[in-house]
Amino acid sequence: MTDLKPRRLRGHKATATCCIASVATPGLVATAGEDGCVCWFDMRCKDVIDIMEVGEEPVSSLCFRPGNENMIFVSSEKQVKSFDVRLGSSCSWKPLESYDYNKEEINQIACNSKSSFLAATDDGGEIKIIDICQKRIYKTLRAGHTSICSSVQFLPWRPWEVITGGLDSKLVMWDFSKGRPNKIMNFGLSDANNGDGKEQCFNPAFVHAIAVPEIDMLDKSDKVCVVARGDGAVDVINIEAELATMRSKGSRKPQKGSQSRSKEKEIPDQNGWKRLHLDYSSGGHTAAVSCVAFSLFGDRGRFIISGGNDKLVKVWDWTKCLDAGQTISSSDLLHLNINLSKKVNWLCTTPADVENLVVCDTTKVVKVYSVA
Repeated sequence: MTDLKPRRLRGHKATATCCIASVATPGLVATAGEDGCVCWFDMRCKDVIDIMEVGEEPVSSLCFRPGNENMIFVSSEKQVKSFDVRLGSSCSWKPLESYDYNKEEINQIACNSKSSFLAATDDGGEIKIIDICQKRIYKTLRAGHTSICSSVQFLPWRPWEVITGGLDSKLVMWDFSKGRPNKIMNFGLSDANNGDGKEQCFNPAFVHAIAVPEIDMLDKSDKVCVVARGDGAVDVINIEAELATMRSKGSRKPQKGSQSRSKEKEIPDQNGWKRLHLDYSSGGHTAAVSCVAFSLFGDRGRFIISGGNDKLVKVWDWTKCLDAGQTISSSDLLHLNINLSKKVNWLCTTPADVENLVVCDTTKVVKVYSVA
């Protein structure tokens, strides 16, 4: 266990809920809180540089517009607002656009790599795909989740596909142009080898967060999705291998989805591996995992970083398992443990060599760590 002394960022008056780091401007970090504010920090400065008052309700999610980080999207309650940071000041922050398409409270928003679509997931299990160029709703994705849809990411290598996770323990891969799922994986079902098909009752494998690599990371990593689970596990899913398996099964017998084998450590396929399961037996979390992210510092995408309700942040050197022909135990992938005093709400990484891990815990003070 490592007790690193963090830098403390103060600006929020209530619990910090999430954070994002700029890629275009290293050292610039935006954090959101239950106080309805977005705080802007420059790592070169001691104090908060600006505070954006979005509203009275908690801010649930933030994202930059890729290719133009002067634009930021902010979700609160059932609404998404867009801001141009060049037009704001400490006195007045007015949104450029407001999108009121979700019927339930929004949990996460994400923008695709071409900056043309925004996705917003909500408590009703729906995903709204918003055309941000035309400023209108493009598609509503339904019938994938039966409970709260907690997380969403666009797949940068598949321009018309998005992946979502929910508190029904499902990971759903969508073709959002057609508005239907390509594949549904249910982490809540027992191992398919048992054949009982029952859902677990204790510490269910809710999907709390997901992460996918950025497009420039793909030359060094496979096309994967990382899943933060409520049962304390972190799963790394080889998306292309899963879809290939679905297509091969579909050629023999039509089906709408498939169930995961959540107890397996690694499932090999003809390309080397299909799924990596990191749990307590691998040195992983002992409580629900609340967030995951790929490292932006150093060799981009080399590390997966997870935070959980066990007050721990874990740094996984997951790319070791990608070495051709190498057999490695999942317990050898844990690179670093960081011990915190509070549960983790969210985390993100920055491209810097130092002060490159930003953590929002269940307090109003944001912590910044240096991870080598």
